[in-house]
Amino acid sequence: MERGIQPPLVDTTACLCRVDVGLKTVAGAKRFVPGSKLCLQPDIKSSIHPTRQKPPRDRTRNQSPLLPGLPDDLAIACLIRVPRIDHRKLRLVCKRWYRLLAGNFFYSLRKNLDIAEEWVYVMKRDKDRKMTWHGFDPMNHLWQPLPPVPKEYTEAEGFGCGVLSGCHLYLFGGKDPIKGSMRRVVYYSARTNKWHRAPDMLRRRHFFGSCVINNCLYVAGGENEGVHRSLRSVEVYDPSKNRWCFVADMSTAMVPFIGVVYGGRWFLKGLGSHQRVVSEMYQPETDVWTPVHDGMVAGWRNPSTCLNGKLYALGCKDGCKVRVYDDETDSWSKHIDSKMHMGNSKGLEAAALVPLNGKLCIIRNNMSISLVNVDGGGGAAAVEAEHLWETLAGKGQLKTLVSNIWSSLAGRNRMKSHIVHCQVLQA
Repeated sequence: MERGIQPPLVDTTACLCRVDVGLKTVAGAKRFVPGSKLCLQPDIKSSIHPTRQKPPRDRTRNQSPLLPGLPDDLAIACLIRVPRIDHRKLRLVCKRWYRLLAGNFFYSLRKNLDIAEEWVYVMKRDKDRKMTWHGFDPMNHLWQPLPPVPKEYTEAEGFGCGVLSGCHLYLFGGKDPIKGSMRRVVYYSARTNKWHRAPDMLRRRHFFGSCVINNCLYVAGGENEGVHRSLRSVEVYDPSKNRWCFVADMSTAMVPFIGVVYGGRWFLKGLGSHQRVVSEMYQPETDVWTPVHDGMVAGWRNPSTCLNGKLYALGCKDGCKVRVYDDETDSWSKHIDSKMHMGNSKGLEAAALVPLNGKLCIIRNNMSISLVNVDGGGGAAAVEAEHLWETLAGKGQLKTLVSNIWSSLAGRNRMKSHIVHCQVLQA
């Protein structure tokens, strides 16, 4: 070999970093071989022997069928038609059934075939100031057991509640008696019957306004921890991006006490500075807040909701009279009266108004539920039709009614329990 010509210390076809298993990087090889050149191989492997590729496992080869004697597609066609009240039992049959009912595919088929069922979910604060909740099956008129509310919300006040994707019930914000205002967000899935965590809000707040527009959760105003002043900030949660972001602030700081989405716009009414009642409207397309003073806001009462493009509100304490907003006259001139009023006790007070299976659903503090077929009104200016109303008797309703009567006779007007939130979930 001629002088001055030296073979390379590192062979580009089998460099030291490939031979020695302990030398995971090229830099590691150079430490033990001084003066060596960089490895020219782009792929650094821990062994010179080629890795053996394992064939993909066919999970369906050894799996038993969902239903013996039927292919899985026909079995799924049968299982999606099982009533929702039995889904909790279906999850206990086997792991394959549990995975099927825990996924989105099963309930997407039910929704596409228009066989998904809507249940009413009621959150109630009991006499010990603890938060409990109940699920009501309107088809079988039965209250269903539910997993306990997360401990952060068992004693919290002023938290928000909203539904995304039709099946996820979110709890967010609020004020803990010890920790103060919270940013925490949790959600319950009607498909898995379990609670899950979600990203925290950007600001701590309680007693705020919230709504859902285009499957996005909006939060506005409220109060902050330790500061008895209202907020102007507004934030939105997009479940497709799984994050919160700020949007345009309100024109004035507010602690909302009523809100509704009507015509794609969010209307809020609450207390501003110096305990002054203020009202604002938010348009998501333009991200602009505008003060409003029209007849819709002036005659607006809580609770209220929007169904089939019309705005409804309860016109009496027991919820036996429904008012309808008229766009042409800009007033609440229309109403639907049941002529079966129950009284003005706090136990009979209507706490929520939500759409349920194309009808208006009224939930009272004594857990009684009434349905109103608003499509049967015929568009008259004042409808007094008892046949439009239907009463759903829930479990425990009679017991609660009797206890409320005894409390009234004994002179105890303070309500021991009351409904805080009410939502409808589909599965």
